[in-house]
Amino acid sequence: MATVEKKKKKHVPHRSKRLPKGPHGGIELLLVQPIEHLGDQGDVIEVKPGYANNYLLPQGLATVATEHHKRMIEKHRARLAEIQKARVASLKALAKELAQQSLTIEANANDEGHLYGSVGAAEIVAALKKANFSLTQDQIRLEGPLRELGLYTVKVHLGQDVDGEVKVWVVPSVSEDAPSS
Repeated sequence: MATVEKKKKKHVPHRSKRLPKGPHGGIELLLVQPIEHLGDQGDVIEVKPGYANNYLLPQGLATVATEHHKRMIEKHRARLAEIQKARVASLKALAKELAQQSLTIEANANDEGHLYGSVGAAEIVAALKKANFSLTQDQIRLEGPLRELGLYTVKVHLGQDVDGEVKVWVVPSVSEDAPSS
């Protein structure tokens, strides 16, 4: 009797999930939008697989860096630069508008002017929303929470290397028990 040798099947991972590897072992992607601390629109970057699969690709911030996509970016680079320039101009206009704003935030304070709590980014964003400005808490750059009454100049990072400032008045809240004159 002849002995039949069984061939071992080689495990092949699912090929459609395979993304192009970069020289350092990460995943090579092409940025669709500029991302702070990562790169500008059209840059080819290398990131860890988890960051690519769980954030950049699902959010539509990046795409797989194929030769076709790279050629398309080169072809449209002038138009992309125009769009980028318009975005930066609108952010600078927003920064100028913010600089003219003066926000008033009421907070509970004692007689010496120390707040019982503090004023943070959330309160500043809420006050900006009342003034028809749509910003997020991570765009507010505070050295620390505001713990005393007074006038503060708060830095606001709008993106694309555009920063602005807004004046914030922290005033004591008007209590209902106080007699009116």
